[in-house]
Amino acid sequence: MSAAGESGRAQQIRAKVQDLEQAAERTTDPAERQRLKDKARHLKEQSEQAGSTGKPDIHPM
Repeated sequence: MSAAGESGRAQQIRAKVQDLEQAAERTTDPAERQRLKDKARHLKEQSEQAGSTGKPDIHPM
């Protein structure tokens, strides 16, 4: 995948995470709020892990 494609995908994921977090803040159901927050956190963690695997280490051991 090209760098532009990765960047676009990362932006989409960040937007989705933000949408989920905003939906969690709007809901009055505590269980739904927790579900949305968990989903946002999980998506964010996956995104960060995927982003870190494609970058070379600038300080090799």
